[in-house]
Amino acid sequence: MTTTLDSLLTDLASGAVHVVDLTAPLSPSTPVLQLPAPFANTIPLSLEPVSNFDDDGPGWGWNNIHTGEHTGTHVDAPAHWATGRDGHTVDTIPPGRLVGPAVVLDFRDEVSRDPDFLLEPAHLDAHVAEHGPLPDGAWLVFRTGWSARNHDADAFLNADDSGPHTPGVSVAGAEWLAASSITGFAVETVGVDAGQAGGMDPMFPVHYHLLGADKYGVTQLQNLDRLPATGAVLVVSPLPIVGGTGSPARVLAFVPGAA
Repeated sequence: MTTTLDSLLTDLASGAVHVVDLTAPLSPSTPVLQLPAPFANTIPLSLEPVSNFDDDGPGWGWNNIHTGEHTGTHVDAPAHWATGRDGHTVDTIPPGRLVGPAVVLDFRDEVSRDPDFLLEPAHLDAHVAEHGPLPDGAWLVFRTGWSARNHDADAFLNADDSGPHTPGVSVAGAEWLAASSITGFAVETVGVDAGQAGGMDPMFPVHYHLLGADKYGVTQLQNLDRLPATGAVLVVSPLPIVGGTGSPARVLAFVPGAA
């Protein structure tokens, strides 16, 4: 008897379904969130050689990794924020919640005109009116085109004397997301909140409302132009760091149709 998994493997082999890597490469030059003083900041990635086919290990090369939990493409667990501090750490997120349908909101045109563009409930309601209710356990993916800036840290962070200017979600929009049936919210920017979210009430409302509602964030995705509005499946794979508030992750999408 052919099973659903057999059918998936057949479709992958034939190209009827293909895998898209949504993960930004992680390197010492990967842009990292910069909080203003007096707040402390996380560290970028660095590699410390243990051996490199030398006297310390003639037949093997390996490195120690030094980086923060929230560096590069990464998952925000509820325990990352005060409103979710007693909730899931990254190692206790149920695996079934890391896989789900992708629903893509495309606001590239709006963001190209206004880097401080914010998703409002009206935008979310309009999507539901056009495409139907969000599936239970969906990953809501915010496509902005921001990942085109990945190779230029200054352009990616887009900061001036008033702070960073990157797209995100309004306070009311964050409340809408928290009350929805989604598993999480995924973005191309350095964090799930807008660049100016530190001045909102509450500060960083997506973190505040989403993580407090036992939902998750995923940041710094790329290749979102290869996803349909609906019909893809996201697989989010953080490291199960015991007690971790987040983790760098590999994020893949199963997409129907030719690659």
